[in-house]
Amino acid sequence: MKSVTAYANTNIAFIKYWGKLQGEKNLARNLPAVGSLSMTLDDIGTTTTVEENDRDAFMLNGETLSGEPADKVFRFIDRVCSEVSAKRAPVRVISTNSVPTAAGLASSASAFCALALAATRAFGAELSPAALSGLARQGSASAARSVFGGFAELPASVGGEEVLAAQVLDENGWDVRLVVAKTTTKEKAVHSRQGMQHTAATSTYYPAWIADWRRDFDTGRKALLARDLTTLGEAMEHSTLAMHATTLAARPPFAYWNGATIDCMHAVWALRQSGTQAYFTADAGPHVKVLCAPADVEKVRAALTAVPGVLATLTHKPGTGARLL
Repeated sequence: MKSVTAYANTNIAFIKYWGKLQGEKNLARNLPAVGSLSMTLDDIGTTTTVEENDRDAFMLNGETLSGEPADKVFRFIDRVCSEVSAKRAPVRVISTNSVPTAAGLASSASAFCALALAATRAFGAELSPAALSGLARQGSASAARSVFGGFAELPASVGGEEVLAAQVLDENGWDVRLVVAKTTTKEKAVHSRQGMQHTAATSTYYPAWIADWRRDFDTGRKALLARDLTTLGEAMEHSTLAMHATTLAARPPFAYWNGATIDCMHAVWALRQSGTQAYFTADAGPHVKVLCAPADVEKVRAALTAVPGVLATLTHKPGTGARLL
């Protein structure tokens, strides 16, 4: 076994992944109940080293972690060894994450993608990007898309079939920007996996979400290939609001948004009324991400910065896929 370091950028879904196929085996494999479409961001992600050690150990951002966070990592290492038919040895996993953990900025996407790449190579296996995406998905479904640069899709699983992510456009395929408005420094109270299961089990709107997701996915994918910002943006906003509606209609209800989240949405709508093509999305968290043309970045940042409760704005272009360091 050798020491291997890998890096993966995070990605943000334009057309949302929200919900897994039910059943113990399907849940364990993180098989998505709906298809998703995303953009991999530049310069925000996770660097992970996997190396042999005398015992399992996990460090994140310089801190040694135990309990469930470490258990998730080592369960994934077990799965990697099973997938690549390698003898499981104790490992030290060292990760540095520039994405805030569990804050709604898709930290698990870059984390499990980097871990999948580093671990497979450390145990002597070299997987194709498609196969690597299938393995990364079992740690976090969103991680499957971070294997690829630019824009990627992850299909829905039908009847428990295996699904792999694929690139739709590479990082040079469309020159757009995603402006991120950070609205808190706190970790979210309801983690994505818990929220998905709760809405699937209790939300009045979840069946409608499952029945209607393909319309936004198909529209968004065609718009992405056509570089049609308006049509993609409209599908993206609808997908975002439909996803979050399932949480509001759960029993008991919960919301990932805070006041600044909603005010940012209104700011984006006001930008469009004044002629600026800008469209928002929000993951399972309170931060708002706004898709726009490069020429409109400063207008968008100014509008978001003016919203009370916005702590900072960051701008990202399409980034590269996972790689070894």
